[in-house]
Amino acid sequence: MKSFDVAIVGAGPAGCSAAISLHGSDMSVALIDKSEFPRDKICGDALSPDVVNQLNMLPLETGSMFDKFEEKIWCKAVRFVSPNFSHADVSLNQRNITGYVSPRIDFDQFMFSQAIKSESVTPILGSGIKTIQKHSDGLVIELANGESIKADVVLGADGANSAVARILSEDKMDKNHHCAGLRQYYEGVTGFSEDNAVELHFYKDLLPGYFWVFPLPGNRANVGIGMLSSYVSKRKPNLKKKLKDIIENHPNIKDRFKDAKALEEVKGFGLPLGSKKRNLSGERYLLLGDAASLINPLSGEGIANAIRSGRVAADYIKSAAADYSAKSMKAYDREIYRRMWGELRLNYWIQIAMRNPTLCNFIVKRAIGNALVQDLVISGFSAEQIRARFKR
Repeated sequence: MKSFDVAIVGAGPAGCSAAISLHGSDMSVALIDKSEFPRDKICGDALSPDVVNQLNMLPLETGSMFDKFEEKIWCKAVRFVSPNFSHADVSLNQRNITGYVSPRIDFDQFMFSQAIKSESVTPILGSGIKTIQKHSDGLVIELANGESIKADVVLGADGANSAVARILSEDKMDKNHHCAGLRQYYEGVTGFSEDNAVELHFYKDLLPGYFWVFPLPGNRANVGIGMLSSYVSKRKPNLKKKLKDIIENHPNIKDRFKDAKALEEVKGFGLPLGSKKRNLSGERYLLLGDAASLINPLSGEGIANAIRSGRVAADYIKSAAADYSAKSMKAYDREIYRRMWGELRLNYWIQIAMRNPTLCNFIVKRAIGNALVQDLVISGFSAEQIRARFKR
């Protein structure tokens, strides 16, 4: 049985950023993923300015390598469209910051390639997790292919349906803090702004949720809808039918898809939202990214916080002096929420307000059109003083 200091389950942005951040620590790392790479990940594919910031903080010149990464399109604005079809654009270009859209099959391959540059990282691909057994001197992880590895600590970065969380954590999904999403790739969608704005359309029959259209390289687009899971359970909407109806019949959308062609069948996914604090750790394990429910409750964006959580987890593991007790690991929870809770909580308040069509119209017209709020949207609500002003 092979032994490692750290086993990272999931080689998406969270897991790979943890592996990259452990570079130079002299810790042996197993990077486990149920899929072979490259592989698709159902997602909106947007990379916010905070993603770029996080990449620049990673070792192995990850930020510089991302600058050279070609499978991305530069998006210079975010467009919010209200139920009454008015819209407000938040310019990234005017603030000298950068956002992108990149298909996850390409971006995740980039992150994985960075992670395995480190000689201390051993990729173990093509097999998921079957069981994890706790022992006094570590964990034994049994893979679905029948092999087993031993590790001192495991980082669960295996997404919304995390096997690590299911096996080791008692937290369950809360539909009030979870979103159901659908994605479909298209080519030939028209009507994008000159600055390639990513578009969030808050239409009345989708609240609390939205329809999105994001430009992609090669005249393609990422198109989809998301709705709060509690409303899906209560209203029983046919989300595939809603997506099709918007594309074919909505007066604000249909002409843009007149000559467009779907490149795939509609695909569904779940988004565990960061609008509720959860237990992110326990004896010998930490949860990262979507497995830790760190997705922005308003936009559904989770990549920046996934990378951030990977950095925080790696820093904690390096400083833990091999004390992986449940009590000690709680320091990770506190640090994650110290850095992220203000942003997550405020976005949750806005999400609640935008469930009401009249308030949604007001927010888009009066609030998002306000320079202060635009700064808040772009900064990720990171400044306490700005958050306080916005609350007022």
